[in-house]
Amino acid sequence: MTETAARQPGHRLLMKKSIAQVQKEAAGQHLKRSLGAVNLVLFGIGCIIGAGIYVMTGSAAAHFAGPAVLLSFVVAGLACAFAGLCYAELASTMPVAGSAYTYSYTILGEVFAWVMGWLLVLEYGVAASTVAAGWSGSVTSLLANFGLVIPAHLTTSFIQATQGDHGLIFSAGHGLNLLGALGILAVTSLLVIGVSESANVNNVIVIIKVGVLLLFIGMGAFFVKPANWHPFIPPNEGGFTYGIPGIFRAASVIFFAYVGFEAVSTAAGEAKNPARDMPIGILGSLVVCTILYILVSAILTGIVPFRQLGVAAPIALAVDRMGVPWFAILIKLGAVAGLSSVMLILTYGQSRVFYAMARDGLLPRFFAKLHTGFRTPWIGTIILGLLIATAAAMLPIEILGDLVSLGTGVAFAIVCISVLWLRSTRPDLHRPFTAPFGVFVPVLGVIMSLVMVGPLLIDIVFKALHGDPIPAYLLTGYLSLGALIYFGYGLSHSRLGLGLGPHEEDGLPTEMEAVAHGLDEHGQK
Repeated sequence: MTETAARQPGHRLLMKKSIAQVQKEAAGQHLKRSLGAVNLVLFGIGCIIGAGIYVMTGSAAAHFAGPAVLLSFVVAGLACAFAGLCYAELASTMPVAGSAYTYSYTILGEVFAWVMGWLLVLEYGVAASTVAAGWSGSVTSLLANFGLVIPAHLTTSFIQATQGDHGLIFSAGHGLNLLGALGILAVTSLLVIGVSESANVNNVIVIIKVGVLLLFIGMGAFFVKPANWHPFIPPNEGGFTYGIPGIFRAASVIFFAYVGFEAVSTAAGEAKNPARDMPIGILGSLVVCTILYILVSAILTGIVPFRQLGVAAPIALAVDRMGVPWFAILIKLGAVAGLSSVMLILTYGQSRVFYAMARDGLLPRFFAKLHTGFRTPWIGTIILGLLIATAAAMLPIEILGDLVSLGTGVAFAIVCISVLWLRSTRPDLHRPFTAPFGVFVPVLGVIMSLVMVGPLLIDIVFKALHGDPIPAYLLTGYLSLGALIYFGYGLSHSRLGLGLGPHEEDGLPTEMEAVAHGLDEHGQK
């Protein structure tokens, strides 16, 4: 598309990046390439194993699926497997920061790229807030073992969720989850220091928390009561409460827990050999975590009756029921460590998406400003950390989890469509990794992603029609805010719309040049 045509009405919003331009950006970006295949696999595991297994499994079993939450993990894992193969193909072909945002820029155009970037805020930023809510519950439970009691109003979100006759009901309360907010601010500080240092911390945490989960599976097997698994699929009680509908609704709840493998693709700009390492990191972490999820959820529902699992720290509840104090403390330590690493990686992923959007001019330039010493987008990381911490303090995990799953499902569908589009328009493009079985994988990826999103939207509409509009208000307000930012700022500052190349800086020095010559962002000493 020519620049003249792009400026005509109807064309401007649909301007696209070329594949060559995206690959040029991959070669010219200034982020430090320090992550290998092992780092990326552990990176994904560190993000996947977190709120999904330590927190959301209990909520999904208690409110929707019962013991059949095992099947929910199979459904969600299958959807992620198809999407993961597509992500691996695109990440090896276009190894740049920005993930699905960058992919959509090459397919549907700029306005859709903005929508994708804004959805990724749900997928990463809001997910970090979700995990922070679960993290505060685990920390509170752990400290209680040592006789330290944190006041409830410091660990309870302002909006609270209660179980009513027609499902969950949301209302305003009097607390603020300041403990969860402090957790987010702590990982934000670590990310400002640097990604390689953060990755080293994450590797240690991953080894600890996987070991702890394996201990839970091994010891918990001796405390399972098979009667707790009956009925395996509880009879439907209306809507998405149990039965087959409950299995799919629970799958949509825990779907967000798989965001970790997609977060690996946001690290493509910092991978040593992205063509080889990205598929290994994405698919390797997905396989390992799906197996662990199924085993842990089987043990969890076998120890505690499923209706009692709707608490902030269900695994902590299970180990307390086992009556082994030292083991309870060990598992809770693993939960705190696990959730800490997830907060770290989700916040990292969001900062890199905003970094890519700012480089394209769709967000203010300070989101792409690199620290002179740490070489990280530090200003944007701090701002995001403050916003994520605020959401963690205000919103309950039930609302946050649904918003994350919604953003994740739509993002996955667009990525699968991206693979189909590239194969049809650029069959000659070099693909270091290709998803197998032809169009079968991306088509099923789209279908399964929409299956994950469907129950969420139905539930949000149902609640709004029955006097509980808070989730609908939050979603509508969020989408409206995104539209205002794009049309108020991004549309007029887009580098592609201004006819600038990917690394032209409007006469200003690049970040690397500024660091080398001691210049500020305006090109001055």
